[in-house]
Amino acid sequence: METRSLTLHHMASAEIAEILRRDPRLLVPVGALDQHGPHLPLGANTVIAQRVAEDLSRILSILVAPPFPYGIVHPDGGDYAGTAGLRRKTFHRAVNELLASWDDHGVTGLVVITAQRHEPHMEALLTALTPQASTTVVDLMTLDVADLLEGNPREERGGELETSLMLHLAPDLVRTDRIVDFHPPQESLRRYLQGKIATPLPEFRGSVGYASRASAEKGKRVYERYLQILTNSLRNPRIDEDFDSLLPESAGS
Repeated sequence: METRSLTLHHMASAEIAEILRRDPRLLVPVGALDQHGPHLPLGANTVIAQRVAEDLSRILSILVAPPFPYGIVHPDGGDYAGTAGLRRKTFHRAVNELLASWDDHGVTGLVVITAQRHEPHMEALLTALTPQASTTVVDLMTLDVADLLEGNPREERGGELETSLMLHLAPDLVRTDRIVDFHPPQESLRRYLQGKIATPLPEFRGSVGYASRASAEKGKRVYERYLQILTNSLRNPRIDEDFDSLLPESAGS
């Protein structure tokens, strides 16, 4: 029988305390309510981070927190209905207080999992630390999966990578009839992805890259790579050293 994920909000406190005595780690998925073009839902980041965290919990019998669905969104967010985010200071404080609460309950290893590559979002997470527990932040979007895709995943937003993942994880939420490919000049693209300009060109419709290249099969291979990398890392008791070697751009403690 398949092992269930150990989700905090589905369990009683006494049961949680018993599991923490065996393995005092906690997976914390953090999402964002951010637009990724006309074909993907605003919660795509949350869906991806939550599924990865829950599957890791199921595989390794580690506790997993319910997802925190709000993060820091890209500057263009105000132009798209439904998009909502927190200010950096607010987001940092909220995450910090949650992590500190679990630290007080005996959690000694916090693994924050996110799929929102926006720089201020990541900076806020990387500086959310607790007095005692070690904190590792994993940005799924920086894991090496380039060999599984046709394009460069670092030059996309709502493109081949995220669309493939969503076609695998939640195909009913992807509007394939609304996919639009868009790849602006390199300088505009770089400044947009860094959040220095809201939109790269007037014809921009929210996504960057070639979402038309996406497929559920690519998404499955990418997702399996994510689980393989993180499962191997979490099975190593020296979690901080292991993550630092695998995730040089997204791990912190």
